[in-house]
This record gives sequence, structure tokens and C-alpha cells, in this order.
Amino acid sequence: MPRYTAPTKDLQFVLHDVLNVTGQNIPGYYELEADFTSAILEEAGKLTSEVLAPLNVVGDTEGCVLENGVVRTPTGFKEAFEQVKEGGWPGLDMPEEYGGQNMPYVIGTAVGEMFSSANMAFTMYQGLTHGAASAILAHGTEAQKDTYLPKMVSCDWTGTMNLTEPHCGTDLGLMRTKAEPQDDGSYKITGQKIFISAGEHDMSENIIHLVLAKITGAPEGIKGVSLFIVPKICVKDDGSLGARNGVAVGKIEEKMGIHGNSTCVMNYDEATGYLLGDAHKGMRAMFTMMNEARLGVGMQGMSQAEAAYQNALDYAKDRLQGRDVTGAKNPEGPADPLIVHPDIRRSLMDQKSFAEGARAFILWGSTLIDAAHRGQDKDADGLVSLLTPVIKGFLTDQGYDMTVKAQQVYGGHGYIEEWGMSQFARDARIAMIYEGANGVQALDLVGRKLAQDGGKHVMAFFDLVKSFIKENAGQDAEFDAQFLEPLKAASKDLQAAGMYFMQNGMKNPNNALSGSYDFMHMFGHVCLGLMWAKMGKAAQDALANGASDVDFYESKLHTGRYYMARQLPATALHLSRIETGADTVMALDAANF
Repeated sequence: MPRYTAPTKDLQFVLHDVLNVTGQNIPGYYELEADFTSAILEEAGKLTSEVLAPLNVVGDTEGCVLENGVVRTPTGFKEAFEQVKEGGWPGLDMPEEYGGQNMPYVIGTAVGEMFSSANMAFTMYQGLTHGAASAILAHGTEAQKDTYLPKMVSCDWTGTMNLTEPHCGTDLGLMRTKAEPQDDGSYKITGQKIFISAGEHDMSENIIHLVLAKITGAPEGIKGVSLFIVPKICVKDDGSLGARNGVAVGKIEEKMGIHGNSTCVMNYDEATGYLLGDAHKGMRAMFTMMNEARLGVGMQGMSQAEAAYQNALDYAKDRLQGRDVTGAKNPEGPADPLIVHPDIRRSLMDQKSFAEGARAFILWGSTLIDAAHRGQDKDADGLVSLLTPVIKGFLTDQGYDMTVKAQQVYGGHGYIEEWGMSQFARDARIAMIYEGANGVQALDLVGRKLAQDGGKHVMAFFDLVKSFIKENAGQDAEFDAQFLEPLKAASKDLQAAGMYFMQNGMKNPNNALSGSYDFMHMFGHVCLGLMWAKMGKAAQDALANGASDVDFYESKLHTGRYYMARQLPATALHLSRIETGADTVMALDAANF
């Protein structure tokens, strides 16, 4: 059975050595002393490694079962969910007035990574609840918040988001679900939604669905969409549960992965719903949930890569195959371990350098969310808005690729379910699709985010990179050559791509859009390059200051050098593709494909 060990030391390194959380001027960050965060991470790590990880294979093999309108979750899930609730983990970063612990989002993200690595399908139940609660917190009335949030923060009630319909995925303006106004201010919701994660299950006493629908007479298209709170069981004025609402699960989808999560077809038959936020402004309210979800999905891509890497590393150290070409490393045995071979090392270094770089990127993004929400920092809000499609798209693409590489280390055993490696790849695959498929993320980045506020936020990103290089250049020739020069070259490639879009995209928008996917990946590589330069500097400083764990910090430097030398140069290839424009992409008539 695959194992998982929570990377608490690495999380601490990023929080304190790299991001210096206690030194940031963000409300609540002064409390994040190393001993305090260590206690939280160690406790979460114990729960994820000992309780959730062993259930990962159980969830994959058993799946969820629909019986008489009720979904039964896999063996052990209900008991584990109770342990998660008892520990207060679902409300870690939610307001105290609703039963949360009011910790910064960055701590919730660090803990969330461990939960997702250990058992992605299980963690989605509480993750979706967190997103739904955040939307109610941001857009609900005081009465709605008082009614739903205490139970959702504790996960006594869970939550979902209902967007997709059989005939419309990304184009939500095509939706047909209707909302009929009632005399008492409520609405009757009728329609069908598909792909609804955690849509029905047996782990909570109520499920609060957030449903997009069109009010009768609403404007056409996306401008006519509203968001509604539709509880599975109606809630009485005193907060107690009343009658079953007109919502039912039609079936559980048969999926490639995340079998432990109940992905449902949901049927709404004049279900009672309550408007959340303003009428016809449903997308604004839903995007509160979706932006948080997209960061969480980026984390899922990284988390599966991390879990897969840990197991591939174990296998590479244990499995004896062939001899080291430079001389036997295990002369007493029949062969050397796989890890002596350069191609296995290359694969493991790809995985390790990605997972650690992505971890830093996501935690940095989380500090920007804290700065925006806790510190009312509009610049941070703009920057994280720019980076969200990069975090979601790049990290899930790369995360899936790394799970495949981890599976490949096992050779034929990786293809056999007994070893459990295919689950990481199958589970990671969905992250590239849901919460906006990655091609849509690339279009959002190039079509909307680059030009947002006159290009202010992308220029701020370039200034961040330039400032870091300028502040650290000239102190150590080796560091300059191995970290700063590659980062500078990659950043110039990214700027050149942006310039190409400006010069050619206005004449022919396809010149920009046909290069959008390459641009998203180029941007992702520059972000991880920046993170590795920051981690390299932090490791170098720690060693200079007499750090006791020399191996840890030297390993950071070696891993960072690998990324800068072997991965970051991909920006040149992406730029070359972008600059070919749209002609070769669009030349072939549809009939000739």
C-alpha cells in the first residue's frame, strides 16, 4: 500500500525562511511564530498520515454507492470525518463568530496540502464546504450567515457548488435551470446539474447546495444568472431541520478517479431556494467560491505529485535493477538500486523540484489572499487574480505529468493496481479539467488578466522579479550564475511573449489566443523560478548563519540548481512557439481534420 509522510519541515521552511510570515504586515501574521505553526502542522500531519492516507486506497477501490436515494461513502470515511470535525480542521481559517479559529488563509492552505496529499477524494467534502461557506460569508445576509455558517464551519452541514448542466459546461450563459419567485421571497428551483462533487453522501446531516439558475424574465446569457442557497433539508426559523427539499440525486457518475468522492447528477424539482447576493449577479457571488476553488485545485495537482513522488522515491531506493555504469554501488547484492541510474535520478529530480517549487508558489499566493482580505491590499488582490489561472492551470498540468513520471519509476509494477500508483495519476487528472479546464485558464490569463487595470498587475510581477534580482545580485558569483541569471533570462522571455501579444493580438486576436497555453506554462515556470531563487537564497543564508541541518539546506540548493538548469529553460521553447502566431494553428479547415 502506498504511504504518505507529511512534509512538515518543508512547509515550515517556506513559511518562515522564505516567506518570513511573522515579518509581514498582514493582520494575524504576527502570531505565526515557528513553534505555533509547527504544532499545527505536526498535528495535522499525524492525522493525515495515520488516518486519512490509509483510507485513500479504500476510497479508490470501494467508491461510493447510491442506495434508495442515499449515497454511502467508503468504509472508514464517516469515522475519519468525525475525527476531522472534532479537531476543528474545517474551520481553521474561518471567523470565530461562526465557530472557526480565524487563522490566516496561508495556514489553512498548508494544512490543506497535507489533507489533499493523503486523501484527495475525502478532503473534497470539507474543501467544497469551505468554498460554499466563503461565498455565503461574502455575499449572504446576516440572517443567512447566522443560519448556515455555524453548521457549515463545523461541517455538521456540508456544501456544494452547482454550475454545470448537461448541455453547458464553461458557457454558463446557456443554462436552463429556472428560479420562480414566490410570495414569501423564496424561489422554486427546477433543473438538472451534473458533475456535482459531494452532491449527496452520508457524512453530514444536511447539504447546502449553491445553485446557479435564471430567474424568470432574467436577461439572456450570463448576465441573467443568479445564485441560490438550496438546502437538501429545509431549515426552520429556529435553525432546526424541517422537511426534505425538492432536490434528489439522479445517479453517481462513473469516473476515472476520485472514486471516494460522490460526483452526482442532481435533480431540482421546485426545490425551495433563497437568493444569495443580488439578482442576476450570480457569477460575481460564485466567483468568490471559484477563485478559492481554483487555488485549491492547483494545490491538488501539486499534492498528488508530492504523494506519488514519495512512493516513487521509496521504490527507487529499494528496487534492485542493473548496475551503476560507473561501478557497482551494491557489490554484495545481485544488482544496484534503481536510484543509481541517471535517468531515474532525472525523473525523481523533476518530481522533487516541481513539488517543492509549487508548494512555495501556492503558499506565496495564499499570503497574497491574506493581504487582500485581511489587509485590504488592492495590489495584492490584483496580483493574485493574475496568478490564479497560472496556479490552477500550470500546477495541475505539471502535477499530473509528475504522477505519471512517478508511476514510470515502478516500470510494470506501476501499471498494476496492487502498487497503488495509478490512483495518483487518475486522481490528479481531474484537476486539469474541473473549476475551469486548463485551456480556459490560459484564455482567461491572456484574454482578461494581462490587460486588467491597464496591465498594472503583470507589470508589478515583473517588478517583483527585477527587484529580487537587483537586491541579491553581486553578492555571490555562483548564486548569480546558477539562480539569478536563469531567472532573468526566463523573465525576459515572458516579457517578450507579452510584447508579441500586444503587437500582434490587436490585429488578429488568434495570434494571442493560439499562444495562450504556452504563455500560461511560461508564466508558471517563471513563477517557480522566482520561488526557487528565493528558496536558494534562504538556504544559502541559513548555511551562512550556521544552521544545524546542513543536509536539508544543501539539498535545497541542489534541487533549486536542477530546476533552474533543467526546467526553467523551457520558457525559450514556449516563446518560440508563441512567436509563430496563429497561421499554422488555424490554417486547416475544420472539414479537413
